[in-house]
Amino acid sequence: MFEVPRTAGGHPRLVLGVLGALILGAAIWAGVATTVAPKSDTALIAERANAPPRPPVIVVQDLPQLTARLDREAAAGRFMGAVLVAKGDRVLFRQVYGKANYELDRPLKLESRFRLASISKQFTATAILKLQDEGRLNVSDPICKWIQPCPAAWQAVRIGHLLSHTSGIPDLMARPGWGMRRTTHATLEDLTEDSKRFGLQFEPGTEVRYDNAGFNLAAAIVEKASGKPFQTYMRDAFFKPLGMKETGLDLDGGDHGVIMGYANFPGGLAAQPNANTSIVAGAGAVYSTLDDLLVWQRALHRGSLLTPASYQQMLADHAPADTKPNERSHPRRDWGYGIFSNRLGDQVRPSFQDRQIYHTGSWGGFRNLMLYQPDQDVTVIVLSNNYHLRDQVFLIAEQGMAEALGRDFPTTLAR
Repeated sequence: MFEVPRTAGGHPRLVLGVLGALILGAAIWAGVATTVAPKSDTALIAERANAPPRPPVIVVQDLPQLTARLDREAAAGRFMGAVLVAKGDRVLFRQVYGKANYELDRPLKLESRFRLASISKQFTATAILKLQDEGRLNVSDPICKWIQPCPAAWQAVRIGHLLSHTSGIPDLMARPGWGMRRTTHATLEDLTEDSKRFGLQFEPGTEVRYDNAGFNLAAAIVEKASGKPFQTYMRDAFFKPLGMKETGLDLDGGDHGVIMGYANFPGGLAAQPNANTSIVAGAGAVYSTLDDLLVWQRALHRGSLLTPASYQQMLADHAPADTKPNERSHPRRDWGYGIFSNRLGDQVRPSFQDRQIYHTGSWGGFRNLMLYQPDQDVTVIVLSNNYHLRDQVFLIAEQGMAEALGRDFPTTLAR
């Protein structure tokens, strides 16, 4: 059954609304699936789920150690943001701390929208893989099949290289003029033309180097293959069918109801209003909420969005076998498509060794981490509207994961 905690920070109306929409949508499409052709994205998603509609919400309370620790940290002003932990269909923890806007004295709410930053990469990767499942492209396609005119240096680059950070195309931040580019609005076409100006840093597939530019190019390919603007495709293929009403992409410079991001400076907490996520359109422009992200996690990892083959491609390690760990003496992570996996519990004390599928996100006043442990179906989501809370976000996420798994509760980082 699907459950939320009694001390969840408010009535779970959003989850109920999403669940109701999913159940109603499933019933409607079940009745018309035999008469409508071709099948819609919604019908295809419902077919892939192979699961009954979620039962009603039952209120529970759990994770006392995480609760006590977050209450202390928030009271001391050391944490601001939102945290959710779920195991199976049971939401163990769901709470917010601090304010959505300190200047206007607006508190955070469970439905507050956060910028996801690089957590967005898994959405772009899923879009490419979904188009592959539909036969519109293949991750082994040369990107020059989709991007024209195409630089000669890109002839060996495949779509899969873009999604696994192995293309050799220089990242935005590795190029001259990054400071000016960061503050200047750009379209996907602008970003593609910018990338064409620079040579490769290495032969495609021979190294791995974190690369936002590759995901911008992947978003441009989504547009070409789908025939829709990137944000429209993402809405129609994922957000609308899944009932993710609080989720979208900020490509036009509007606030879209996203809360204010902050950073810690010597003078105190400072607002960071100029996010300009247009320059990371495919790499970091999604905004969302705790509850919408739980819906996304369930759909992605329970098989509602991709075929088993494409999902396994997403999780596979695409980095060269001789890639050095570069993980601060911890085990090397697997470089999937828009997602990583590693034994993150090795980076806290007491440690635990469960492998976790994850991605971080940091941009314009936000610091986030989303985890999934497949063996026990545990999701942990930590979203903070304070860029400088990296260590806090990591420790909180691992504490939530450890307590949900029944491991010893970590108290410190091992970095």
